[in-house]
Amino acid sequence: MNAFKKIAVVGAGSMGGLLGAKLALDGHDVTFIARGATLDALKRGFTMIDANGARHTPPVKAAAAEDAGPFDLVILCLKAHQIAAAAKTLPRLFHADTPVLAVLNGIPWWYFHKNGGAFDGRALASVDPDGAIARAIDGRRVIGGVIYAAAKVVEPGVVHVTDTMRFIIGEPDGAASARAQAIAGMFNRTGFNTVVSTEIRSDIWTKVWGNSSFNPVSALTGAGLASIVRDQGACDVVRTVMREVQGVVEGLGLKMKMDLEQRIKVTESLGDHKTSMLQDIEARRMPETDANMGAVAEIAKLVGVPTPMLETIHTLTRLLGRAVTA
Repeated sequence: MNAFKKIAVVGAGSMGGLLGAKLALDGHDVTFIARGATLDALKRGFTMIDANGARHTPPVKAAAAEDAGPFDLVILCLKAHQIAAAAKTLPRLFHADTPVLAVLNGIPWWYFHKNGGAFDGRALASVDPDGAIARAIDGRRVIGGVIYAAAKVVEPGVVHVTDTMRFIIGEPDGAASARAQAIAGMFNRTGFNTVVSTEIRSDIWTKVWGNSSFNPVSALTGAGLASIVRDQGACDVVRTVMREVQGVVEGLGLKMKMDLEQRIKVTESLGDHKTSMLQDIEARRMPETDANMGAVAEIAKLVGVPTPMLETIHTLTRLLGRAVTA
């Protein structure tokens, strides 16, 4: 029996489009929550182009949050810096028991929710500066999500997926809950390799490790991932940032799930894929600098770990983002 009869996907970009399309093609009732030109395009239909070039048109709906009503599951796939602006309308999508699966890049606003220890419940000013997100989304609703996939928005309402690797979800308190298991099972039935993690923060850090180093270097240089690895100077910058981030993780009492060189080899294996930050810069959109670098630097200060290279490329990438969006 499907525990989630009505599903909302907030954000129909590359990852939201992929997840929503997978569910809709498997027969689920999916509504994309969007606004502006994207909403107009989605009302005319949605297309997912798969890695083989085949075009799929899943039977999705589209609506503004104000008009949508409550759902049994909300999948949040906005850019991290877009969530605060959307926060005031998000509660319209919830009934009393609606979970929110937050599939985001970078350190999420809920990171210290049910974390335990000295920083339990602490807010992160870099990703939720006035607490608007935490007020709109009660922590009990949150399930963390980490996705590994290569996809891009061709135009509003059209997403091209070139690779889908895996999807990791987990409760902030580490419980292998019934709702997390149900969501994982639902995605596995779509053919997406999905697992429930009891260490979702470590999984978040594994992805942040790359996003905080490779992504800004790619945005600043215009280079693809494999080109960065093969350029000694560029890869030395990446390694320096990765060592700083590893120090922050260890300062929190966690461990990376692979070693640094393994992580670099995994990235190189993706070829000259354009990172999301580079795609944003080329499209003259603001990249996710604060979630991927600013929040890491904020946590670094909490644990007393210096991150000079991370802070340098954060400053440069944020300035570049402001320049291309001016």
